[in-house]
Amino acid sequence: MQRTGLLRVCIWPDYYAISFRNPYSGEFQGLDIDMARAFAQDLGARVSFVESGFPTVVPDLLGDRCDIGMFGIGVTAERAEKVAFSKPYLRSGIYAVSSQTHPRILRWSDLDQDGMVVAVQKGTVMDHYASQAFRKASVRIVSGPQEREEEVQSGRADAFLTDYPYGQRMLAVHQWAHLITPEHPVHTTPYAYAVVPGDPLWLERVNRFVDAVKRDGRLEAAAARFRLTPIVARD
Repeated sequence: MQRTGLLRVCIWPDYYAISFRNPYSGEFQGLDIDMARAFAQDLGARVSFVESGFPTVVPDLLGDRCDIGMFGIGVTAERAEKVAFSKPYLRSGIYAVSSQTHPRILRWSDLDQDGMVVAVQKGTVMDHYASQAFRKASVRIVSGPQEREEEVQSGRADAFLTDYPYGQRMLAVHQWAHLITPEHPVHTTPYAYAVVPGDPLWLERVNRFVDAVKRDGRLEAAAARFRLTPIVARD
């Protein structure tokens, strides 16, 4: 980045409110799109968005396709073995989305029951959580865009697991969607920016940016713009 003056940012272009392609304009939007542009401005660099995703961001970083991953990446022990994480800037628990007309799912405890099928996106925090936590329900791992929604709409799955931002997308876009909020927070995960390990100066610069946007209000403003205020990490 220092040599080229270009900040290459890995994003997932289907992450509502975080980093998504506007279906009408084709432009990238979201909290982390705003944060990436702000970071590039602070660095005096141009920004380039590299399409990635949860299953591919680690090899994309290690393969030098991007300088940083900025798309609400959950900090997990498995990922932390391979990449370095910044200080957290968001925190989200896990939610579920079912159909308004589903006859049996009214609350969180209805999910892990015999005969239930719960879909999760491959490589996400929800994928790891469901495989560990669900004892009775069947877990269906999917990988394509909107595949979780299609599983529920078609009846092949009873619900799918997601986080706060994507849960809000479902309520905003789909009238059939029913958001299941746990009675108590489930598997709250810090979201942070990811960089290659072994470069403490770069990680320190990223952390200075995180501290700055928390302090000067840029993070709060972006979160408010995309209705993510409840999950801002203020510490």
